[in-house]
Amino acid sequence: MIIHVKGIAAFGPGFENWDTLRSHFRTGTALNTDFVPVPSGSALPGAERRRASATVRLAVDIAQGALQQSGMKAKDLATVFASSNGDTNTIHHICDALATAERCVSPTRFHNSVHNAPVGYWSIASGSMQPSSSLCAMSNTFAAGLVEAATQSLAEEVAVLLAVFDTPFPEPLYQLTPGRQPFGVSMVLDADPRGSLAAMTIDIGPDTQLVTTKMNDPLLENLRRDSSASRSLPLLAALAQPMAQQVVLRYAEDLRIKVSVDRPGP
Repeated sequence: MIIHVKGIAAFGPGFENWDTLRSHFRTGTALNTDFVPVPSGSALPGAERRRASATVRLAVDIAQGALQQSGMKAKDLATVFASSNGDTNTIHHICDALATAERCVSPTRFHNSVHNAPVGYWSIASGSMQPSSSLCAMSNTFAAGLVEAATQSLAEEVAVLLAVFDTPFPEPLYQLTPGRQPFGVSMVLDADPRGSLAAMTIDIGPDTQLVTTKMNDPLLENLRRDSSASRSLPLLAALAQPMAQQVVLRYAEDLRIKVSVDRPGP
């Protein structure tokens, strides 16, 4: 299937937007990996922003970034939000509460714990009433989200906003779960090629001989392996280049995704 990219946003250690990461991939501009940006959730109304967790603010920030670059309107976009761990701090606090004798869980904590809470906050921030999906596929969550968003866009003939995000758990789950650093990536995908930044041809098949694309930079390779959202780094690197590129992503145990990127302009 062929899908077109209309907007991109990225957030992680050393970069808080796509322009910074794109510049690194294109020119070798150094990333300050000691800099860990803090998501703001600035698109949220004040009351919701005060209640929102870091995970929700990250999801909203990257969704807003990709939407702004696309020049499209939220009311016209279906959404796919994907995360491997969900709202990690909220889950941590609920586990803490359940370990006490009282077992009292805050209603605010509870409603943030459901997996579709971030897209719910996004619908409040953007006013979107379009269909939404929220999914998880462990370490293959980015690949699953990409397939879901592209398939929806082509089947329903609607542009789709894809947002994939992961934040680390506090201790003790920090040591037992993937994801040591916050990472988020968002794309606006559309079947219509007009005004696109790139075209992606996505092929899915049971070819375990295809080697998953890794990063040449050891620091970025460590980051790629950190979480499900950061598995997007090879594709982001390909989207940053002016020439055609091809990457392979793991989709499931015996399935691989081959993505051929054709970038039409500088």
